[in-house]
Amino acid sequence: QVQLVESGGGLVQAGGSLRLSCAASGLTFSSYVMGWFRQAPGKARDLVAAITPTGANTYYSGSVKGRFTISRDFAKNTVALQMNMLKPEDTAVYYCAARKYGSSSWDRPDYWGQGTQVTVSS
Repeated sequence: QVQLVESGGGLVQAGGSLRLSCAASGLTFSSYVMGWFRQAPGKARDLVAAITPTGANTYYSGSVKGRFTISRDFAKNTVALQMNMLKPEDTAVYYCAARKYGSSSWDRPDYWGQGTQVTVSS
């Protein structure tokens, strides 16, 4: 049974930092592209960062580029999202997701985590 379990969300002031972590189990971690999505109330769920199976390539949405960093730890089967210079507009539920490299897309990831709330106060 595949599980993606997020942790690290919380309340932070604008300009602060948070580090999200996603622990993956039940899948061949090195075969999956890992990503972080976020969904604010009344808005669509959007991809904010992704990292390829080897960790060699990353993607960031324009709104987080330069502030967020995605990384993966193959020894622990985890993917992290370091979020710096947080803004109130970063407030959302953040979801970890996994898609099989070469056989699926972010339109329909293979697996989702349960989400973790990030709230940035002004």
